Amino acid sequence: MPNKIDLRKLPPLNALKGFEATTRRKSVREAAEELCVTHPAISHQIQLLEADIGVPLFSREGRKIISSAEGQLLYPYVRKALELLIEGAETVRRARVDQPLRVQTYVTASVRWLARRIPSFTQQHPEINLLLNTCSFEWDFDESLADVGLVYAESLPGPEFHWTPLFDYRLFPVCTPALRATLGSNPTPKDLLSLPLVSIYTEARNWDIWFESAQVHYIAQPRIVVDTLAVALEIVLEGRAAVLVNGPFVEEDLRLGRLVQPVSHSVQCPGGWGLICRPEKRDNWRVSAFIDYVVKACSGYT
Repeated sequence: MPNKIDLRKLPPLNALKGFEATTRRKSVREAAEELCVTHPAISHQIQLLEADIGVPLFSREGRKIISSAEGQLLYPYVRKALELLIEGAETVRRARVDQPLRVQTYVTASVRWLARRIPSFTQQHPEINLLLNTCSFEWDFDESLADVGLVYAESLPGPEFHWTPLFDYRLFPVCTPALRATLGSNPTPKDLLSLPLVSIYTEARNWDIWFESAQVHYIAQPRIVVDTLAVALEIVLEGRAAVLVNGPFVEEDLRLGRLVQPVSHSVQCPGGWGLICRPEKRDNWRVSAFIDYVVKACSGYT
């Protein structure tokens, strides 16, 4: 029989999350944003932990928050404990036959591509319940939220992840046929300077990169800036502007003639889109079925 645990020695467990995030981020504000709580809530958690342990865990240098020697000593233990708890919980979750397959992606990838294909997937696999999570703020795959992710990676993930490539990150412009007609019969990349251009703030340099690759002198000009490509495409479909696209998110609009490429110039950027998961989850039959389905769905994209 295992020895009894002296639970009286445990620090306040909820405070450990705030401590771990603050130490890793080196910011109370960013820790609060990550954990979806208020700045004072994180500060209170740290104060509770410091009172319980009896030592200061952080100090301030100007606006920066710095881990104390005691905080640095405690952090790897807290990190390891939280990782073990997550691993144990995930083991139990995976054992549940009714647990949904959790898929992570971005708003645009979901609205413009993946969500349209999910009904077909669930029809082929009625035994799989699927939970789709679209993340607006974090680009990295979060295994605590999902079993598999459809994400963009600027470079190949490390060996701790299984990566299935899907399509390249290739930038090309699109607009409506009517807006294209305003450019004349044989427009060049330089002619796009006369159009309103939509930019996505997380990809602010894409127009600079595209024009530079076309050897066109481009000075950033006042333009429409939005938070997702999905929003930008709504503006473009109204004939109000042009936007740069990467991935298969306008393939149906191009096929039906709602959008056109005003010029053929495109530029290949580092990285690409793919499916990501932990190696041990790749062998899970539900994850495997989803990956196989998405790969087949991408087979017609070039």
